[in-house]
Amino acid sequence: MLTVSVENYLKAILHLQVEGDDRVSTTAIAQKVASTPASTSAMLAKLGERGWLEHQPYHGVRLTQKGHRVAMDILRKHRLWECFLVDYLGFEWDQVHDIAEELEHVGSVELINRLDAFLGFPKLDPHGDVIPGPNGRFRTVAARTLLTEAPRNLELVVVGVVDGGDAFLRHLGVLGIQLGTRMTVLERLSFDGSLHIKCPGDEEVQLLAPSVGQRLWVDQSSPSPEIVFPEEEDLQ
Repeated sequence: MLTVSVENYLKAILHLQVEGDDRVSTTAIAQKVASTPASTSAMLAKLGERGWLEHQPYHGVRLTQKGHRVAMDILRKHRLWECFLVDYLGFEWDQVHDIAEELEHVGSVELINRLDAFLGFPKLDPHGDVIPGPNGRFRTVAARTLLTEAPRNLELVVVGVVDGGDAFLRHLGVLGIQLGTRMTVLERLSFDGSLHIKCPGDEEVQLLAPSVGQRLWVDQSSPSPEIVFPEEEDLQ
């Protein structure tokens, strides 16, 4: 029953719910999976019949507990495979998404649990996204803020990206920005929100477009920068 198409729909709905929509529209789901509204409606009806989501007319759909667990398992596999591809096969962070999209459909629970253990039970994938555990829950990152909203004149460290698209990640590479990069916001321009930033050791001040700052998660730096995870919280 869990075809690749079904898994892709469940993961898409989970992503949209995590982004802040408790109930997700058919249009948003269709855009997320690159399908037509008619095909999406037909698939949602099937998912509802199988107990993976609930639908409220004119108010969209949301995952049931059963559907949520399946989607979290898929997300866990995707992010663990991204870690493996970067840490052990030498891929760059902008090369792994499409490969992980294929590997996430491997059905062996034992394989994924062993992969998790082999990687040392990582909490973050190469893009700074939190990896769900085998219990269907994941941890939220404390003290995380977007660079555009971060205070000025404090050293910050990049802890994640909002947009994990290949084009954006390659652009960050051109800018010399990756996870762990430290920077200080010197000025935020009132005209368009552009940021003047400075990285330790650099003599020149760098100008970042708002479209970049809006996609970077940062935390306040410390002598021993560690990402702190509070107690596990269920997304339900």
